[in-house]
Amino acid sequence: MSVPLYQAKAEFFRMLGHPVRIRVLELLQDGPLPVRELLGEIEVEPSSLSQQLAALRRSGIVTSTRDGSTVVYALAGGDVADLMKAARRILTQMLSGRNELLAELLETEVATR
Repeated sequence: MSVPLYQAKAEFFRMLGHPVRIRVLELLQDGPLPVRELLGEIEVEPSSLSQQLAALRRSGIVTSTRDGSTVVYALAGGDVADLMKAARRILTQMLSGRNELLAELLETEVATR
């Protein structure tokens, strides 16, 4: 029995629901990086980063290549970078709306004093 598309999408977003995974995807937007550079940018234990990279690799969002003892990760496609940019735009809109609401509340509070 096949999985409904909405369920597959939910699983996809659930897989993205970890801060380390999101940070890895953000860093990889600028191009492939070796694990040692990812570790330098993300303050987690190597074993934790390894687990998160494995989850991203299993899902097909990132790819890895080995060059001697160095493992280099890259985004599997440009759509992932587009998704991260879209998420940034959506969050910016959401947060700016909150700032506007806060400003309005503060104005109302001052006016009632």
